[in-house]
Amino acid sequence: MDFKEESNDLCPVASGLAHVGDAWSMLILRDASQGLSRFDQFRTNLNIAPNILTRRLAALVEHGLLERRRYCERPPRDEYVLTEAGREFLPILVLLGDWARRRPAGDRLNRFVDAETGQEIRPILMDANTGADLVGRPLNLVAPDSVKG
Repeated sequence: MDFKEESNDLCPVASGLAHVGDAWSMLILRDASQGLSRFDQFRTNLNIAPNILTRRLAALVEHGLLERRRYCERPPRDEYVLTEAGREFLPILVLLGDWARRRPAGDRLNRFVDAETGQEIRPILMDANTGADLVGRPLNLVAPDSVKG
């Protein structure tokens, strides 16, 4: 899909996908949330080709989801850490994972647990204005100047 198409210019989903990239990028963000930060760690954990990983890391830095930090001068080596925008994306990954677990054969997938309590979590998606659960709720996509309140 070409996210540069004019019909997608105002679509928040297309814009979000253009910033995140693709499945590799989401898996890199997942791994960064689990403490991985170095090129070789991502490459090994994801079994991803170095050229693809280089491009994805550069795009995530360019879009502000990861920050590149130098940890060694000789030879020059960088690590990649989540930015605030990257951390804000993590609940989307949790919701995606929960959605996948509720599909057929999802019961064999790993589960998210609270790091402090060890309790399995069940994420929900709700409207902060009304408290309404958004799952299955009909929504419209409208221009910014037509949104109420």
